[in-house]
Amino acid sequence: MKVLVPDAVRDTMPPIDGVEYVIIPASSPVPDEHLDAEVLVAWGQPPAVLQDAARRMTGLRLVQGFLAGPDSMVAAGFPEGVQLSSGVGLHDGPVAEHALGMALALVRNVPLALQRMCEHAWDPYLNGSVEPRGADGSVSTLNGANVTIWGFGSIASRLAPLLTALGARVTGAARSAGERHGYPVVAEDRLAATLAETDLLVMILPTSPSTAKALDAERLGQLKPGALLVNVGRGSTVDEAALIEALTSGRLAGAAIDVAATEPLPGDSPLWDAPNLLITPHVAGGRPQNPGDLLRHNIDAVLRGEGDVTNPIR
Repeated sequence: MKVLVPDAVRDTMPPIDGVEYVIIPASSPVPDEHLDAEVLVAWGQPPAVLQDAARRMTGLRLVQGFLAGPDSMVAAGFPEGVQLSSGVGLHDGPVAEHALGMALALVRNVPLALQRMCEHAWDPYLNGSVEPRGADGSVSTLNGANVTIWGFGSIASRLAPLLTALGARVTGAARSAGERHGYPVVAEDRLAATLAETDLLVMILPTSPSTAKALDAERLGQLKPGALLVNVGRGSTVDEAALIEALTSGRLAGAAIDVAATEPLPGDSPLWDAPNLLITPHVAGGRPQNPGDLLRHNIDAVLRGEGDVTNPIR
């Protein structure tokens, strides 16, 4: 069995009897001599390269994504007979750490501290960092803060205990209500009431038609005045014009985003100049953790002729 691995993958793939790994450029279409491969790893390829592979690789049996979100693989148009597996779980640790870092930066007024540093100004008040709440109503500590994680999946299950350890009261929001990983989760019918009590909203929503601009002006208006926002999901889930307006008006005390609707974020985007906004360039995940274990498991399943793979997309 031939397995194509893009050169964007930095990990060494596990040896498997009967499997030949071939490293190919991530940025270019699959070379003609490797169109007979049965497995393709999706990581770092532009959408056009995946779409080209979907058309030309007629012997594919498995596309193994190392991405947490499956949108680019689904959009590529691989035939129904090709099994698709996502990289859910491979990015939980790094994304949870990044989300926590962003949350702490907002709560402890690090963006303002950096601004004061550039001004060579010693500001011991720093928007109320030594008070229970800042001048804008924002919390100055996670201890006792109400945190809502919108998109309560694998990454949230890693992040929630970290927030709990710092004293936060964590509630999840998802398509269906119930309890997940020991945390209460609300659905659409209770979201507005939950947002009204939220000090910090963490968004980890995937891209889909149902999540497009899920956080719009109406939802932003439902947040407690002085709330903070962290988005480590997808940029398409936030109405960026409404976000800028909420920050400019002061209703939203601060925000930190690792994603944007258009990436790379254009230099003339108004997001760069929005007040109290911290931006990182989609680096929360960066590198999948132990992807070879998932790949080996699913290749074994394909070799044994089993129909199910781990993290199936369809």
